[in-house]
Amino acid sequence: MDPSGIAKAQVLTEALPYIRAFWGKTVVVKYGGAAMSDATLKEDVVADIVLMRYVGMRPVVVHGGGPQIGEAMAQAGLTPTFIDGLRVTDEATMRIVETVLVGGINQELVTLMNRKGGPAVGLSGKDGGLIRARKSAPRKGKGTNAEVIDLGLVGEIAGINPRILRTLEEGGFIPIVAPTGVDEEGVTYNINADLAAGEIAGALTAEKLILLTDTDGILDPTGKLYPTLSRDDVEKLIEDGVIGEGMLPKVRACLRALEGGVRKTHIINGKVPHALLLELFTAEGVGTEVFQ
Repeated sequence: MDPSGIAKAQVLTEALPYIRAFWGKTVVVKYGGAAMSDATLKEDVVADIVLMRYVGMRPVVVHGGGPQIGEAMAQAGLTPTFIDGLRVTDEATMRIVETVLVGGINQELVTLMNRKGGPAVGLSGKDGGLIRARKSAPRKGKGTNAEVIDLGLVGEIAGINPRILRTLEEGGFIPIVAPTGVDEEGVTYNINADLAAGEIAGALTAEKLILLTDTDGILDPTGKLYPTLSRDDVEKLIEDGVIGEGMLPKVRACLRALEGGVRKTHIINGKVPHALLLELFTAEGVGTEVFQ
């Protein structure tokens, strides 16, 4: 018998306990980074999510789109400004954000997912009142004499209404969410995708939150991966400055999800082919697991 066939059977056998454990459970996947811009990686991620659905899991996808928004702004002659990793968003920028996230990336992912046999439905945070937002507080720029800057239409999450997501899950669909939100007066806000994923995972009391990024996970000062960290460990690393600005939104998303009752959260490298399946269905996993 072909040894490769036996190896494939062993892989399936190893996955069986995890498939059983996650049957019927919600897993929120934040999709972004290189895995979204590289065509081959994109196909892998979409296939992984469809497979999750067909082995009985309930995937919910929240996607980003920062680089694509940056490209569209450049084409429009606009120069982006970032404060604490947040894009200052005026009305012109907000129109681009909605066009790129809701009209572009979201619909592309729905098309790819459906083509691979995954019954996907695209949403923005405005649909069904999914993401209720409020205006973010002004932030101080860097430097001793830096001025306080209004971030414009950058929003914080005031609340999540998971009803529409639960309805789609129960109908067998894969929700794909573009992270925009709306306040009580109908004003649309740009929402950080990591934080949106964490809040949605908490609102759904998901089994897992998995954040795809461009690094192997949370790294120590020497560049070595932390495979597992407790909530207390993470807070200490933030206090000590080990977890830097780029990783902060992801770590805060994990902490918020844990507060909402999510069992485990994971930060993994989306540049690794089939990283989602490796995290979910193997004993070793990949990336950093953050737990209570």
